[in-house]
Amino acid sequence: MDRLTNTIRPYAWGSTTAIPALLGVEPTGEPQAEMWMGAHPGAPSRLDRGAGEQALSEVIAADPEGELGAATVARFGPRLPFLFKILAAGAPLSLQVHPDLDQARAGFEDEERRGVPIDADHRNYKDPNHKPEMICALTAFDGLCGFRPPLDAAELLAGLAVDSLKPYVDLLRAHPEEAALREMLTAVLTADRVEMAHTVHEVAAAVTRLGGPYAPYATLVHHFPGDPGVIAAMLLNHVRLQPGEAMFLGAGVPHAYIDGLGVELLANSDNVLRAGLTPKHVDVAELLRIAKFEPGEPNLLRPEGDGEEVYETPIDEFRLSRFLLAPGGASRVLPHETPQILLCTAGSPHVGELTLAPGQSVFVPAGEKVELSGSGTVFRATVVV
Repeated sequence: MDRLTNTIRPYAWGSTTAIPALLGVEPTGEPQAEMWMGAHPGAPSRLDRGAGEQALSEVIAADPEGELGAATVARFGPRLPFLFKILAAGAPLSLQVHPDLDQARAGFEDEERRGVPIDADHRNYKDPNHKPEMICALTAFDGLCGFRPPLDAAELLAGLAVDSLKPYVDLLRAHPEEAALREMLTAVLTADRVEMAHTVHEVAAAVTRLGGPYAPYATLVHHFPGDPGVIAAMLLNHVRLQPGEAMFLGAGVPHAYIDGLGVELLANSDNVLRAGLTPKHVDVAELLRIAKFEPGEPNLLRPEGDGEEVYETPIDEFRLSRFLLAPGGASRVLPHETPQILLCTAGSPHVGELTLAPGQSVFVPAGEKVELSGSGTVFRATVVV
């Protein structure tokens, strides 16, 4: 197995303190949003097998079956199919959806054919892969996920008593559910920007005054004054995860993270369609084509099992589980047919001959036996084949 050196991404929405606190280091004063563990070309983990540091992506490319196992390569190709992260939101992330696999492939091929540079600000599809994901809370974690029933959203908006929202409230009350949500979101995102900024300003005053169920949206207007994404966000369910709870997000499900520290596991992709709450590119037409206008409850998960606690999802590209190792407890030998990344988030567990501190991780190639012992919390990311 290999101890990993991981890149921390300094996105503007990142917390300045959460990841340093986990790692036990002094904050730099700059935002630290995500620590990436895996082989994504944007920021691959690095390891040293005695000949100097190498990117994990290069190590896998040199011997895919040796690192990933024949079954993983046969199922997903010669690449690690997941990306593992520590995510620290100090400010809201963009309101967004992700494409399914067919949409991602078609979108990527279209932008390649049109010659859109891969690093262009207005590019939607960075790769031909889908991006299902899950977030598991390490602290209390606030987010938005999935559409509310339109009548519930209408009631929430009506409670603000903002006159300029009345046409949107009427839209939500007048149509079948999916049509209502589509028409409402389309109207918000295509409205006159000056008029919408005025509406959001009135909403800001109302949510600040009212508090309660409106409190999460006060955070949004603080960070994104005048952004129509604030109104769009009120169409979504608010979720507060407690430590150990998780949320799964499939293709087309609108979502945004607001605040908190968590472990995120996702398919190895960076495809995002944004609706707002961001200075980045917003492609309204493509977002409306990709989003699923289906109201429903968020897909919340709690770990199940004795010893290895598994967060069950319908995705094979990744599988997340957790070990809570008690002092003096028996050691555990992990399944080793597939590649895995093990991440410590508390304590000082032993992974084979290595001792991990919070925030440290290891890559274990397929076929390599690994034993956990000591005390602490270890998250395991692997695949299903």
